[in-house]
Amino acid sequence: MVTPTYENVLEAAERLDGHARRTPLLHSPEIDALVGMEIHFKAECLQHVGAFKYRGARNRLAVMSEAERRRGVVAFSSGNHAQGVARAARELGIDALMVMPSDAPEVKVAGVRRDGADIISYDRHTESREEIAERISARDGRTIVPSYDDPYIIAGQGTVGLEIARSGLAFDALVTCIGGGGLCAGISLAMGAESPDTDIFGSEPKGYNDHQMSLRAGTRTPIGDPGPTLCDAIMTPIPGELTWPINARSLTDVFDVSDEDCLLAMRLAKTHLDVTLEPGGAAAMAAVVTGRLPKRYKRVAVILSGGNVDPEIMAMALGS
Repeated sequence: MVTPTYENVLEAAERLDGHARRTPLLHSPEIDALVGMEIHFKAECLQHVGAFKYRGARNRLAVMSEAERRRGVVAFSSGNHAQGVARAARELGIDALMVMPSDAPEVKVAGVRRDGADIISYDRHTESREEIAERISARDGRTIVPSYDDPYIIAGQGTVGLEIARSGLAFDALVTCIGGGGLCAGISLAMGAESPDTDIFGSEPKGYNDHQMSLRAGTRTPIGDPGPTLCDAIMTPIPGELTWPINARSLTDVFDVSDEDCLLAMRLAKTHLDVTLEPGGAAAMAAVVTGRLPKRYKRVAVILSGGNVDPEIMAMALGS
């Protein structure tokens, strides 16, 4: 695999111009007072399909050849990446097939179907989504579109960082959620070139803290069997082969947050920012509002990475 570069992020920005939304940086004096810092929230929950994943998916599909487009694509995802690929595929006239767990949130399943992609369900406990996608690719000639370990995916996600770096505000720190690490890696490429004094932090669900463990061990480290989490969007067993070397250099630290922390962040986001977040999309905010970030930082960018949440989970957050 080819390691992406800052130049690839710039190329992605050109491809995404006129397609991806330039999402706002939201600010709340009430949240500033709560955490004792000036916090600006990058609202990727307002991106197409309700998540940053559209950026990487559109960038990846845009570079496919005509022959590849005719054969179609296959992707595996619990939802947000699947929705991003489905939307980009619809826009580009590409047939898309999504391998999704049988317990994927209904709102994400509905989003994929709304954009015309077909779905193959699997049992996340007994089946391998990667193996299913590989069989489909071998049978049909479809291009596999990974959710994070792909240079075009990483570069596309990096346009989030590019927008933050060019916002006119200087940030001491940036906090992003981490699953496989594609968003963090892309942001790291952009910020490393355009805002090198900004410290980058990650946030993961408790039990799914593979980046945290890897950073402290100095090598890619898999998690064990952590059990369920509400953060379906960032349940990964080990950092990506392509994303890890980038994130290992850029990350200052990685926090782990509980489901309850994420529900609190969802409630604060709805109350003070008027945006809807899903638990995984609230993980970075959860780390900040629960006081994990060192107090030496004065102005911080926080990524709100996704807002596709089933009603019952949102009700839990608002009642928490």
